[in-house]
Amino acid sequence: MRSFPLPIALTARLSPVVVLAAAGWALSSGPLATPETSEDKPTGKTASQQPPTAPSETQAVKTYAAAPEPCAALSAKTVKSLVPGAKTAGKEIPSTDSDLRRTCSWNALEGYDYRWLDVSFEVLASDEAAEKSYDGRLAEKSGGGAVPGVGDAAYSVVNLTTEDKQDTREGVVVARAANALVIVTYNGSDFESKKAPGTEEINKGAIKAAKEAMAALQKTQG
Repeated sequence: MRSFPLPIALTARLSPVVVLAAAGWALSSGPLATPETSEDKPTGKTASQQPPTAPSETQAVKTYAAAPEPCAALSAKTVKSLVPGAKTAGKEIPSTDSDLRRTCSWNALEGYDYRWLDVSFEVLASDEAAEKSYDGRLAEKSGGGAVPGVGDAAYSVVNLTTEDKQDTREGVVVARAANALVIVTYNGSDFESKKAPGTEEINKGAIKAAKEAMAALQKTQG
């Protein structure tokens, strides 16, 4: 098999860092009681001696506490079909906080066809934070559309880029379930024809991976 240099755009991947902030609460005590004379003072506890009130019950309970293992999110069959020639075990990308964000990558060059697949899980502090992150990602994209039946909300978009006369087509699917996000990136190139796989092939592949990854996430719901 001949060896071909890969485009610069396919050799660098970002390792986003998600920072999770947690909120606390304050304990309050009851009001001071009116001073009493020695004749009136009871032998039991006064109102001012009662224990502090209990913490608020309104603090949000996270549906997902930690990111699941990303390299176990897809079946070997799916990996083989989307990334021919790749090791099905995948390679996890180092993260600054693996409880909050974990990513696994698969990539391979078979003949002249190159494929790259990333699956990421992000766990945020609340449903509201995850929804805000989801909406922000959606605002950054142009085109694409909603993907029904994947989590609480999902969308996909496919774009074509050209570098050094080599076309690469990349599909991205972002899905949200409660306080967690699933992000899938899938791209491909043909180094003989200089063309890229079709839009439908890349879009369907990215959605297939997203559905399996979402199912893996939902199994960890606690």
